Amino acid sequence: MEHRLNVPASGAKLIPLSTYVERPVEEMRARATAFYEDMQRRRSVRQFSARPAPDGVIEACLRAAATAPSGANLQPYHFVVITDPDVKHRIRVAAEAEEREFYEHRATAEWLKVLAPLGTGARKPFLEKAPVLIAMFLQRYRTLSGGSKFVHPYAHHSAGIAAGLLVAAIHHAGLVALTHTPSPMTFLAQILGRPASERAFLLLVVGYPADGATVPDIQRKPLAELATFD
Repeated sequence: MEHRLNVPASGAKLIPLSTYVERPVEEMRARATAFYEDMQRRRSVRQFSARPAPDGVIEACLRAAATAPSGANLQPYHFVVITDPDVKHRIRVAAEAEEREFYEHRATAEWLKVLAPLGTGARKPFLEKAPVLIAMFLQRYRTLSGGSKFVHPYAHHSAGIAAGLLVAAIHHAGLVALTHTPSPMTFLAQILGRPASERAFLLLVVGYPADGATVPDIQRKPLAELATFD
């Protein structure tokens, strides 16, 4: 497939910044605090209801993710939304095969010790139970007219920022999500028929929590451990 680069030429027309809204300082503090408090309630969930996601919510969350900054504004990623039960079953079977290999052979004792408090394992029933899976693919390169390849700069950085916005948007909308990253994830491209230029980046499990869902009793690091103010 041939692509044109969505990069403005030298001297491209610039337009006024019309979307910025300056807010009073106290309102800024209140909004920042409210957003933090909302995101602080976000948890990764592994027990999902089969209840469908409301129409339009996933689409709006993907649009929010696509507002993320990216290298040269190339947005080097693609999302595949999966709701078909047969496809979800195939993904579960393939993912569990990789997970068994990980837990039984590849994972170090130290890594398994870190995972133990989370109660994770090779079985991933949520891949079938949750109403929506979102497979995110990183576009490593694109083929230009003439057959040459253009390698996307900062592709991993760009995809990571978009993924973070997607997780936040899903929580903000009122659904729960789980970031699932079995390694390797080559089976995703095979099952979903994605091109060789793409690599699976993330599998996001999305929906409503099951009645009585539980999460690990863990705490996040305090800001003093995460940030330095010079």
